[in-house]
Formats: sequence, C-alpha cells, structure tokens
Amino acid sequence: QVQLQESGGGSVQSGGSLRLSCAASGFTYTSYCMGWFRQAPGKAREAVAGTVSDGATVYADSVKGRFTISQDNAKNTLYLQMNSLQPEDTAMYYCAAGTKLGSCSYRYATLSYDYWGQGTQVTVSS
Repeated sequence: QVQLQESGGGSVQSGGSLRLSCAASGFTYTSYCMGWFRQAPGKAREAVAGTVSDGATVYADSVKGRFTISQDNAKNTLYLQMNSLQPEDTAMYYCAAGTKLGSCSYRYATLSYDYWGQGTQVTVSS
C-alpha cells in the first residue's frame, strides 16, 4: 500500500523548534514530488515547503529562513525542520506525494498531490 505517515508534532513555546518526519511506504519517495502542507482551524490548507523536479526546494514566504525541508533516502523519509516557531505556525501539518509525470512546481502551487498523510499537530504557544 502507498502510505505516508507523519510524526514529530507537539506543543512548544514561541521560539522553539520541532522536526517533523514523513515516513513513506509502498513507493520510493525520491520518485515523487514531495511536499509539506498545513491547515489551521477555519483556514484553507496552504503549502509550506516542497521539492521540485530539478531537485530544488521551494518555501512559503511565511516560513523562509525558519523551515528547512530535507530527506533521508536510506530511510525513505522526508523531514521538515521548523525553527523560531510562532503561534501563527499552529496547524495540522501534512506531507504529500505526487507523480513526477506532472510538474512538481505546479503540484506545489495548486496542492494537487496524489497521496496525503493523516497529519501531525503542531501547537505553538506565546
């Protein structure tokens, strides 16, 4: 089965850090466009960070300089390092995968991925 499982969420104070993990099974994630997304209560889901077809990464303006997307190919795992967390970062965080038959940049911009994890909650208190 194709599955994505997020972990690493929790509650932290403003200025704290967390590292989210996304373990992929049923496929090799390097063959897919991968991304991190989040959704706060009452708000639309938004893109946070993603990989694009040429191996480059892209970030939302709101997290640039604070968040870093990375990967461990041996573990088939994607990570999101989150530093200098602020209350506005509070949300359910999801990882997603999409086939590279399409454009990774387009998928990221439109949130049009094929597979989604169930999410991990991040709560930042002031």
